[in-house]
Amino acid sequence: MRNAIRQAMTRATAATLGLALAIGMTAPAYAGPHMLVDIRSGKVIEHEDAFQKWYPASLTKLMTAYVAFRQVKSGKWTMQTPIVMTKRAAAEPPSKLGLKPGQALTLDDALKVLLVKSANDVAYAIAENLGGTMPNYVAMMNAEARRLGMNSTNFINPHGLPGGGQYTTARDLAVLVLAIKREFPQYSGYFSLEGVQVGKRKFGNYNKLIARFDGADGMKTGYICASGYNQVSTATRNGKAVISVVLGSDSLAGRTVLSADLLQKGLTEGTGFGDPTVYKLKPYGAARDQVSDISEMMCRKRGKKKKVVRSESTDEVGDKKTSPWVHQLTRPLAMAQITIIPAGKDSAAAEADAAVEEVADAGLLVVNGRKVSVPVPQPRPVN
Repeated sequence: MRNAIRQAMTRATAATLGLALAIGMTAPAYAGPHMLVDIRSGKVIEHEDAFQKWYPASLTKLMTAYVAFRQVKSGKWTMQTPIVMTKRAAAEPPSKLGLKPGQALTLDDALKVLLVKSANDVAYAIAENLGGTMPNYVAMMNAEARRLGMNSTNFINPHGLPGGGQYTTARDLAVLVLAIKREFPQYSGYFSLEGVQVGKRKFGNYNKLIARFDGADGMKTGYICASGYNQVSTATRNGKAVISVVLGSDSLAGRTVLSADLLQKGLTEGTGFGDPTVYKLKPYGAARDQVSDISEMMCRKRGKKKKVVRSESTDEVGDKKTSPWVHQLTRPLAMAQITIIPAGKDSAAAEADAAVEEVADAGLLVVNGRKVSVPVPQPRPVN
């Protein structure tokens, strides 16, 4: 009974938002479109406004990564291909890694930073290096979207910063995730990293289900004012694997809780044989072709012109929502080490430099790339 009431309230609130957007009103906070899909069968377990066009924000980077995977599979590039930071890429707004033009990462490390730190400068650099130009890479992203049947999706950049013509749907994102999971299982580890470390800087994954929800193994989060808090999540447990898509949550905590609730339902409850697959679900929603923009709700104080400062790394709303399925992490995050390639050096030289730096404090030497227990000679004292 409680679930039925909640579902009815969600539908009513979504209808209110659609009306508000149509007439320019400020709508109340709510959980926007969402979807739950079984990975193995592709069956849709639950959906709400699955075809409503929405700003993807940094969920765009899922397609950025997918195109890179396809390029590597074709043999054009490898995971050791250097991704050199250009002047244009370095100028992209945060979130960013902050590399200087000429510095580089291997594609392997660039993808780790892309999916954990959600670095916009790295996304742009991947596009320029693998596509020749950013527009060429975006054209590749859109071509892949069409090939996969993501018929309500269009990209204008590789990172998801807002702009006209950038949109997707919960249904299309589920289709993309199925493609990633099925075509590239060897790259699943990129989406489940707890964090990355670049020098002394450590960045935890914005996906707060990783290492905190039993079975969580991906995938990506995103936030801009126009979209609210978005999250695509995957989890595997006891032979079941599911995808949840949450768009337009009003807080970081809210999207975490709803994502966890959906994943738990998908992992513990069965689905009927008559459920349609994500590919056969028929489009619905009278206002689905209008791209929803919830900027006024998300980033302006009620009744005031002043902008509210919000981000993906902190939840300024002070939301105390919790989930019984998300537990506290009582250990440090496991960090993947990222090597910055200095301008003019190749990746092998950069890795050697990183190894020297890593063991310098331990009083060890590196010989032919291997750590050896030889004390580093110390200068004699001056008499």
